[in-house]
Parts: sequence; C-alpha cells; structure tokens
Amino acid sequence: MRTRCLTTALVGAALVLVTAACGETVSTEGPPTVAIVAKGFQHQFWQAVRKGAEQEAAKENVRVTFEGPATESDIEGQVRMLNLVLGRRPAALGFAALDSKAAAPLLDEAKSRNIPVVAFDSGVDSDLPLTTAATDNKAAAAEAAKHMSEAIGGSGKVALVVHDQISRSGVDRRDGFIEWMKANAPGVQLLDTQYGGGDKDQSAALTASLIAANPDLKGIYGTNEGSAIGIGRGVVASGRKGLAIIGFDSGKDQIDAIKNGTMLGAITQNPIGIGEQTVAAAVKAIKGEDLPKVIDTGFFWYDKTNIDTPQIQAVIYQ
Repeated sequence: MRTRCLTTALVGAALVLVTAACGETVSTEGPPTVAIVAKGFQHQFWQAVRKGAEQEAAKENVRVTFEGPATESDIEGQVRMLNLVLGRRPAALGFAALDSKAAAPLLDEAKSRNIPVVAFDSGVDSDLPLTTAATDNKAAAAEAAKHMSEAIGGSGKVALVVHDQISRSGVDRRDGFIEWMKANAPGVQLLDTQYGGGDKDQSAALTASLIAANPDLKGIYGTNEGSAIGIGRGVVASGRKGLAIIGFDSGKDQIDAIKNGTMLGAITQNPIGIGEQTVAAAVKAIKGEDLPKVIDTGFFWYDKTNIDTPQIQAVIYQ
C-alpha cells in the first residue's frame, strides 16, 4: 500500500493544525517551538543543558522540546530522532551532532523546510547552522594539558581516554591537548589515544589496561564526563596511587573525586549557559535577526583550591 504524506491546514479562530511527516499532527497554536536534539541523556551535563534551555524558553515565551539518544555512541538513533523532529516542523532546531556527516542530509532537509538550525556543544561540518553555541574546546583542552604538565613536572607518560573521534568536541578536546603538549612539553610522552565512547565502564576498562601495560604512567586525561568518571573508577580498581587524573565537565561524581583527591582537577564548561544561549540564538533566528558565527560559552579550570568559589559553583552541576 502506498502511503502519501498529506499536509492539511485547518484554520480556525484559535487553532491551526498541520499534518506532516507521514501523518504526524503538529499544533501551531501558542508559542513557537524550538526543538533541541542533544547527544544523549546519560550524563548530568545534558540535564544541565536542558535546564538552561528551559529557563531561557520561559523568558522568551517559546516552547522547547529536548531529546537525545540513550547513549552517545548511538549515531543511528540520533539520526532517526532528528528525522522525527524535523517532521514536526519546529520553528527552529538546536542540534549537537554525534556525527555531523551522518546528519548532513537531514540538515539539508531542515534548510529546504526553512527551519533555522543552531548548533551547540559540538560544531557541525556544514555551513547550514546559523551559529554554534559551544565551548572553545581546543583552548579548554590546552588548559587541561598545561595543568597536566605542571602536575607531572613536564615529563613522563600520559594517556588520553577520549569520548569519540567523529564529533567536533571529541576531536578538538583530543587535538587541543596533544598540540599543546607537543609545543610546550617535549618531555611528555603521549601514549596512543584510546576511545571509550564516553561510557564509564568502557573507559574504566581502558584505564585498567593502560595502567597494567604502563607501570610508569604518570597521568591520564579524560575528555568528557563519562570518560573522566570511568578513568577514576579504573584507577581506584587498579589500586594505583599517585596518578594525575584530569577530566572534562563537572557532574557529581567528578566533584566528589576532586574533593577526595582521586582526581586532580577538570575543565568545566557552562552547560546551563549553553542551553540558554542555544534557545536565545534560536529565537533570534526565528525573528530573522543576525547571529555571530560562533557563540563562545566559556570554560573554567577547577580543582580543590577553587571548587567552592562562587565563580565555579555557578557553572558546575550535581
């Protein structure tokens, strides 16, 4: 049986219904919708982004939807989700790509439907997003590398456990760290990069293997919440003492690990600010206002010495 997607408009005094995307019914009554597709839900980071998005939506009088795949390795799941979201014809789309190449055809579809796209967290390898609200991940990774070098005295073996090698954030947080080390710490020996998919258990297993194979390992760097938490668990399970562990993001487990001395410190982004800026940019896009190509949402280094300061407390999340 051939099924055709029909678009039907019922215009009344208070209601317009549009049937789109193979029978899906969308209401255009009330405020415009900003649909946000994140990389996942399994980390506290994304819940903080969602909180910021919802706070800004309330200020701007828009409706926001927020969804993401079960894990940050589920590229196909995110693509399916993006397809469904576009079928609802939101007024604007906020998108954090797990794999920008896989999402490219759907971003073209968004353009054909006149749905403005705002990228967040990870940039997209495309000119379609009107702006990208994100941390300067290369600069943040360089800051992590600087603290790692200081912690180990500028020499010795350092390992990297990276959440992926296809998203812009994964690539930049890896490359920014490596490039700083090569330029500024020639005595540091970087081991081959390991990829744990941002999964805590997988990152813990990789860490255990790295420690077993390198008894003289001095430091390990994890590029997102899941990677950093997994590294901490792997180190504790191995019984190894004295390793400098530096992470990225600032969920409760990382905060606890820094306070109890398991982890030296980490880079925190501003996840609530990322959510706020994404929605604010989407609203401007809906209104046809100009946007900068990049919205830098900032980052901070935190450790035991400053974790309780007002500046850091404002950007960490539990």
